[in-house]
Amino acid sequence: MCGITGWISYDTDLTTQRRTLETMTRTMACRGPDADGVWLDTHAAFGHRRLAVIDLDGGTQPMAVDHEGRTLVVTTYSGEVYNYRELRRELTGLGHTFRTHSDTEVVLHAYLQWGAACAEHLNGMYAFALWDPRTEELLLIRDRMGIKPLYYHPTPDGVLFGSEPKAILAHPSVRPTVDAEGLAELITFTKTPGHAVYQGMHEVRPGHVVRVGRNGVRSTRYWALEAREHTDGLDATVAHIRDLLDDIVARQLIADVPLCTLLSGGLDSSAITALAAKALAEQGRGPVRSFAVDFTGYTENFTPDDLRGTPDGPYAHALAEHVRSDHRDIVLDTADLMDPGHRAAVLAARDLPNGFGDGDTSLYLLFKAVRERSTVALSGESADEVFGGYRWFHDPEAVHADTFPWIAAGIAGRFAGGDTDREALLDRGLLGKLDLPGYERRRYREALAEVPYLDSDTGLQRRMREISYLHLTRFVQILLDRKDRASMAVGLEVRVPFCDHRLVDYVFNTPWAMKTFDGREKSLLRAATREVLPDLVADRVKSPYPSTQDPRYSEALRTELKALCADRDAPVRPLLDAAATAHALTDGAAAGIRPAAELVLGMNAWLRTTGTALAL
Repeated sequence: MCGITGWISYDTDLTTQRRTLETMTRTMACRGPDADGVWLDTHAAFGHRRLAVIDLDGGTQPMAVDHEGRTLVVTTYSGEVYNYRELRRELTGLGHTFRTHSDTEVVLHAYLQWGAACAEHLNGMYAFALWDPRTEELLLIRDRMGIKPLYYHPTPDGVLFGSEPKAILAHPSVRPTVDAEGLAELITFTKTPGHAVYQGMHEVRPGHVVRVGRNGVRSTRYWALEAREHTDGLDATVAHIRDLLDDIVARQLIADVPLCTLLSGGLDSSAITALAAKALAEQGRGPVRSFAVDFTGYTENFTPDDLRGTPDGPYAHALAEHVRSDHRDIVLDTADLMDPGHRAAVLAARDLPNGFGDGDTSLYLLFKAVRERSTVALSGESADEVFGGYRWFHDPEAVHADTFPWIAAGIAGRFAGGDTDREALLDRGLLGKLDLPGYERRRYREALAEVPYLDSDTGLQRRMREISYLHLTRFVQILLDRKDRASMAVGLEVRVPFCDHRLVDYVFNTPWAMKTFDGREKSLLRAATREVLPDLVADRVKSPYPSTQDPRYSEALRTELKALCADRDAPVRPLLDAAATAHALTDGAAAGIRPAAELVLGMNAWLRTTGTALAL
């Protein structure tokens, strides 16, 4: 897993621009702490920061394929292709020869064999650039589910690109500017595919190839969810899902560095940990390592609410004992969550002040601690989107609301441990200009217009196909981006087995009645993995990623908000509603306004440290 960046310019000799390219590449250092490299040609310049995971000695990048003294293709590549060994054998049979054992070289030869269609042959998580000197064309390719990020910024004579916006913003011709639409995208929980918030910048859409040539930039799709008849019965469906999971987990255990799992004690992470333990034992590589996040006093003083009914600790320990994993709890306290250095690191990693407040900080700290012992981690992320695990999947009011169901469920506040909207402290005039409800409606309509249907999709089945599609193309992107930024900020590669496109496609086309055959959430996943789980874990009700319940955290936010209001030079002050902010500073108000306070404090730090201009 790595950080990539580059610059295509058809009017400039880029061999003279090494210093600029090195500056852009340095912004990706956290994503690739093991090595760096640049490659310069007349109209193409690639930068790379490497996190060595496979073929530690041979996978140096940028990487090229040469023939008779001529460069055929060059790549700067981030990701893992899990079927690279099969592809290597196939390509060898087609006459290709290899000099390394890396998946990067396999991707290069796949391009030489199949052109842009090479992406259709890949199983994995990836974001990479390919430059073909013969045609002077650049390809930017992103994996089907958008697990790995990739951004680009068209210029008058080419394009700039990078794993993260910061790589592009490091170019001297780019100034960070956010307009009203960008700010609406930042504040709402819509995650519009292709939208990068910053003016002039775009994100390569999942399952797409962006082609850059002398005639401009165009994006084409190579994969999308499609509606197909599901002909398997219940038993065959459960068996096929288990077969897929066994194959997926086994593939994703390939690494030449220490590997572990992220274990919360929920069904998703427990299933991955148990299947990994089983596969490693069969390979003679056990035991599996596992890590969980916890907060000081969280389990002992836990208070159930309508989102989280149980603490994670006892369930994580039960699963760890069941599979005999080498388990470790990463215990955080309020001081860790409020530490200015930690919060600054999270903001720097995300490039934007959105997210889940203390949940982002705790995730970053969890990954930082895991990275001291492992380089690769398997996660249970995305199972809820694939199998229908969130509570609002099963809430008729949220399901039938005329908006994204997670917005109808008020997730923006509840996930972050509060009970107000994120925009509660913003100026009413600003909110009127942004028209967040209108923005959400437009994005919701765009998403619905994409949904594929069968003629047989009627009533609840039709609506649940829509709900699944919204989660698999919008909501999951919020969480995958969060996971990627927090993990790569510390040089940790996190793999997401539930995002394997074969599993996603199969379950997407499984009828909703079958997905809930036992009257519960994630029925199919539970049935497919129950035999490797203790009943306590298999029967646990869904509980989201934990958020601290320590009242000192809310009070610390209020103290910071008070200091911000006293700072006449605070860049976010003109965006605030004075009355709402004053109320937030009164005794007892801090707990409820947590998500709003975290957004405002994050926006202030973002504006101050990045120099971003708001073109409102």
